[in-house]
Amino acid sequence: MKWFSVEDVSNLWPTVKDRFDERLPFRRASLNNKTRNPVFVENLNAEFILTTDSRLRSRFPQEQSLFWFREPYATVVLVTCEDLDEFKTILKPRLKLIVQNDEREWFIVFVSRAHPSNDNAIKSAKKVYDRVQVEFSTKKRERCCKFDIHGPEALFWEDLESKIMDCVRNTLDRRVQFYEDEIRKLSEQRFMPIWNFCNFFILKESLAFMFEMAHLYEDALREYDELELCYLETVNMIGKHRDFGGVEHGDDHAALLNPGNKPLSQIVQDDSFREFEFRQYLFAYQSKLLFKLNRPFEVASRGYSFVISFSKSLTSHEHKLPFCMREVWVITACWDLITASSSQYKAGLVAPDIEKEFYRLQGDLFSLGRVKFMRLAYLVGYGNDIERSPVNSASLSMLPWPRPSVWPSVPSEASSEVLEKEKLILQTTSKTKHFGIQRKELPLEPTVLLREANRRRASLSAGNAFEIFDGSDRSGPDGSSKSPNSQKKAGVSMSRTFSSPGNFEGSPDRPMRIAEIHVAAQHALQETISDEDLWKSLSSVEEFEKKYLELTKGAADNYHRSWWKRHGVVLDGEIAAVCFRHGNFDQAAKSYEKVCALYAGEGWQELLADVLPNLTECQKMLNDQAGYLSSCIRLLSLDKSLFLNKEREAFQAELVRLAHSELKDPVPLDVSSLITFSGIPGPPLELCDGDPGNLSVTVWSGFPDDMTLDSVSLTLMATFNADVGAKAVRSSTAMLKPGRNTITLSLLPPKPGSYVLGVLTGQIGQLRFRSHSFSKGGPADSDDFMSYEKPARPILKVFKPRALVDLAAAISSPLLINEIQWAGIVVRPIDYSLKGAILHIDTGPGLSIEKSFVIEMESCANLSQTEPDTPNSFDSQNGSPTANKQLEQLTLEDGKINFPDWASDMDSVIWVPIWAKSDSLPRGSSSVAPPRPNMVDGMRTIALNLEFGASHNQTFERTIAVHFSDPFHVSSRVIDKCNEGTLLLQVILQSQVKATLTVYDAWLELQDGFVHAGQGDGRPTLGSFPLAVSPTSKGGIIFNICLGKTIDENGAEKSESIVNIRYGISGDRTSGAHPPVAMEYSGSDASRKDLTFRSVLVLQRPVLDPCMAVGFLPLPSVDLRVGQLVPMKWRVEMLKDLEDKEISKHNVLYEVNANPENWMIAGRKRGYIPLSKKQGSRIVISVLCVPLVAGYVRPPQLGLPNVDESDISCNPPGPHLVCIMPPALSSSFCVPV
Repeated sequence: MKWFSVEDVSNLWPTVKDRFDERLPFRRASLNNKTRNPVFVENLNAEFILTTDSRLRSRFPQEQSLFWFREPYATVVLVTCEDLDEFKTILKPRLKLIVQNDEREWFIVFVSRAHPSNDNAIKSAKKVYDRVQVEFSTKKRERCCKFDIHGPEALFWEDLESKIMDCVRNTLDRRVQFYEDEIRKLSEQRFMPIWNFCNFFILKESLAFMFEMAHLYEDALREYDELELCYLETVNMIGKHRDFGGVEHGDDHAALLNPGNKPLSQIVQDDSFREFEFRQYLFAYQSKLLFKLNRPFEVASRGYSFVISFSKSLTSHEHKLPFCMREVWVITACWDLITASSSQYKAGLVAPDIEKEFYRLQGDLFSLGRVKFMRLAYLVGYGNDIERSPVNSASLSMLPWPRPSVWPSVPSEASSEVLEKEKLILQTTSKTKHFGIQRKELPLEPTVLLREANRRRASLSAGNAFEIFDGSDRSGPDGSSKSPNSQKKAGVSMSRTFSSPGNFEGSPDRPMRIAEIHVAAQHALQETISDEDLWKSLSSVEEFEKKYLELTKGAADNYHRSWWKRHGVVLDGEIAAVCFRHGNFDQAAKSYEKVCALYAGEGWQELLADVLPNLTECQKMLNDQAGYLSSCIRLLSLDKSLFLNKEREAFQAELVRLAHSELKDPVPLDVSSLITFSGIPGPPLELCDGDPGNLSVTVWSGFPDDMTLDSVSLTLMATFNADVGAKAVRSSTAMLKPGRNTITLSLLPPKPGSYVLGVLTGQIGQLRFRSHSFSKGGPADSDDFMSYEKPARPILKVFKPRALVDLAAAISSPLLINEIQWAGIVVRPIDYSLKGAILHIDTGPGLSIEKSFVIEMESCANLSQTEPDTPNSFDSQNGSPTANKQLEQLTLEDGKINFPDWASDMDSVIWVPIWAKSDSLPRGSSSVAPPRPNMVDGMRTIALNLEFGASHNQTFERTIAVHFSDPFHVSSRVIDKCNEGTLLLQVILQSQVKATLTVYDAWLELQDGFVHAGQGDGRPTLGSFPLAVSPTSKGGIIFNICLGKTIDENGAEKSESIVNIRYGISGDRTSGAHPPVAMEYSGSDASRKDLTFRSVLVLQRPVLDPCMAVGFLPLPSVDLRVGQLVPMKWRVEMLKDLEDKEISKHNVLYEVNANPENWMIAGRKRGYIPLSKKQGSRIVISVLCVPLVAGYVRPPQLGLPNVDESDISCNPPGPHLVCIMPPALSSSFCVPV
């Protein structure tokens, strides 16, 4: 708290004191820190006191410089005056005397008591205040302010607070500079003999107090940190023997958070302070400032480091301190730090990583106090009630025993307590775990307590050097000898321990027994411990367990909320041990499951082997059959060296017993850690779709004895498609021996693809086990190789459905359309018998089977294989491609054919008589090079369905395409035009089949407009028959025709010309087209050649022989405009004499056609014109037209309706488009304005 002195010159303080006090504390202030940087301080505490107060008058002058921080920071001078003369004669000299001290900050408060209704008093007070300002204020600094008691106060208080803050800031800067100068002087003398730490401390702490009162806590904390470093350097100076302290009653309780525990005057030693009290004093002030800065995390962090370092100092002075002073002090220090920091900490106000680190520090403090507390409990005889777990053993076995100068002795009145302790020790028996597991208990002590205590007895520690060095390398951690002669050596060692240097028998200082050591330690601790709660926790086993659980749960909970969650899980196991000991199996099982999960995940099998039997026993007591069986499996899965073989056999026997007797309902269990499996080394098993097979799998068994499996199933997972479900392979019983086993499973036909091992399942009684662990597959001579890496290679490959048979068309070249032809179907068995096979034949549209003829089936010896990957199977008996050829005639019944026995294992061809019908006539072309024929037009399909196999369960379906074509493609051309008007027409015949065609006769039926020249029978001009046309070759026939009118017998006009060809064919059915089937069964050779082919020829009159010409005469040269009359003229001229009666009998009819939206025809639109039929006659037709729209438009067209288009040249005559301009401007459309 800062003081402000009040110099009451006019006796005004009683009147204004309450108003001044109401303004405290100051809400916000700006001060300079040690580095002269402005810092905003809130709620600055202060107090106004009179200069006559005893607190200001009691200080000695020589002390004022050292305790300057307690002096007032400013002097407030209260004055009032209403008479100017009085001010000059009386008040002014007195004020000059008061403010003449330049070292103090001051300012004057002029109090005006003039009433607002008294104008004269107000004016007089104003004159006096103006004079005060003139006398005591300067341009650089305003030192006066006016307080009107009866007027508004807001402006005054703002002015007053501003002046006070200026004074405080200046005073603080001046005092900080003074202390820094003094501290710098002392620091320069620190290594000189005259240097005194107490003077340095007073200056440092005074500066820190001043910063603290100014709410500059960071600067105050920095001063204490520097003070601590300087003190540690002073303590560690060589050559000065200092008293450590800590021997007074109550020093066992840490005072890390209580700076007023002892006055500084009680801990002064020569030129410094005792280390024990002073270091705690410094830390207490540091913690106080950190709490004010709202940094409990740093209190915990610094506190933990301080406890560790100060514990080392206690260890070095342990021989001077009370018994177990170090352990007791650490416990109380940790507890105080935990309580204070957790109460000040508010969750959610710091970053998440800082929050987790805070809880980690809390857990460390709990753990440190827990270890020290267990050490005290072990000393007083509660060692059998401490769980000998790995974490407790690791903590206590590395913690040294107390090292007092003299080990405490048993009080004379404690003989009954010794007897009671001995009874408890004798009644203690070793604990046997479930399944009869016996293990050597882990130590809880660094060395044997009995030996350590007797070594430190006063009469034995000096002369018995053999006891000091003997036995250190021949005894285990628990004190038992490792050598076979341990009893003999122990007896010798004990006899020497009983003796003393001057008297070997009957020494009064005989070695203490273990019960006496516990009782002596208990009485010594009772004198050391001043904390009643701590002593109460050591007074009985129940209180010990209560405090032990409190510390363990605190550490576990904080670790769970920090980064170190694994530490929390391990400590949960210590809580579970206490719950297990007291029969709380439910809570113990939950904690043990967490611990086992942690150990298993980290791979700490030795630690897991220590905890897992306890979990198993809890599950058995809770009747948790599934969990109990799972724990048995986990015990069996651990490394074999962790348990004896008989213990592992006990695990297996318990598993089998439960599986076959006590289980009512099936229990699923994962045995992945105990049973692993893989495929047989080598390439995967390869099968075809539908083929059965046997799959061999290697199974590694971790059971110590033979295990009978009631059933085994293996799931195969497909690798080609994730949507395909797993395929289960089942087997009956199986016997698994320890190590490597091979089991064979029968495969059901799976789908094609690659398969890897999935899950191995099975059943043992009511136990359903499941394993999803894979083994890489070790060397053949390894029985214990187990790996849990899933193999990448497949175990089974099933190929796509293998073609057991193949059906294909025998030929690919086209057959004759509209004729009965043989269609060959090649049947090729592929390593499969077709005995008793049935072939269903179904023809597509436009194709039919001639049932009046038989079906032939013959063996094929020279057909090449169409599929290169398919093995040759046309002769499975001797492999010869020239096997005996078979031929048999079959009948078609209900669309199916039964195969003969000889065709079951050899390639064969089935010849089926089919008829492809087409009602349309083929059309020829006028091009010399005919277009490529479209194979799709002549394609027909045959659907085949072959049923074969022992019970006809195998089917093969295929649709084959058979191509049909006309024998010829006909094209025509005019090769010459004779003078007499006749034409030589050449008809070209191109073969479209793979056979030799012979033309015996041909005649032509002409369309309207053409007539035959000469005899007129339609036969060719030159008789070159018979004409042979080889495959893919051409032949030509010439006809003599001329233009004319042709009318058939019925009087109808023909629109198309037809060429008729009588031909014969010579071919083989194995190559393509051949003579029709009906001819093969006919006896006459002539009838077999009488095939007729008809094709349509389209003939046109020559386009270069018109008889009339129509021309469009040019338009006028002037622009054509909308609305203007335009004459349209055409000239019609006769090009040659026309003998046509229709034209010569009547005049020529003309017609003008135009778009009515674009043109208006003003003349005659339709009429007759007289035109002579003589060559060269001509006439001009003129029609007036009016354009209606502007732009490019199509002009009117002239047509001659009665004249054929082929007789008119340049039709339609005229341009395509003409340009029409808009109409000219007219003044008649203008409207005057």
